[in-house]
Amino acid sequence: MTDNAPTSTELGAMSIAEILKSLPHRYPFLMIDKIIKIDGDETAIGIKNVTFNEPIFQGHFPENPIFPGVLIIEGMAQTAGAIVIKHDAGGGKKNIVLMLGVDKAKFRKPAGPGDTIEFHIAKIQRRRNVGRYEAKAIVDGTIIAEAEITAMIIEANS
Repeated sequence: MTDNAPTSTELGAMSIAEILKSLPHRYPFLMIDKIIKIDGDETAIGIKNVTFNEPIFQGHFPENPIFPGVLIIEGMAQTAGAIVIKHDAGGGKKNIVLMLGVDKAKFRKPAGPGDTIEFHIAKIQRRRNVGRYEAKAIVDGTIIAEAEITAMIIEANS
């Protein structure tokens, strides 16, 4: 075994096709393009490539496009939700994740067209179907937003 060998809980990454199987969100509200790192339900890094073609920029703001902070929070929550669904898969049930709360949210710098936002997610704790996650949004190595997100996994259509 080498030092670079994955741990027994590491699940790797998720393509857009896998994300679409895991999350109910679709364009224009799907805020993650891929997940480049997943370690069980402990940590993950999701990616959002912000383009000038985002529908939100028609009104936020046409002359100075800024990606809204609430959509950055949504990207954090979707990344957390995707890893929870992937980690819990296998029971034969279709589950979804609902956001219960956002605490300690701080917006430090704006993001706009051309930016790649990395959503860094780390589990704080999880009890049964409720989890709490530390989330950071990073562009070019700089934290642009952070929050703690509480989410609940439920059976779909319940």
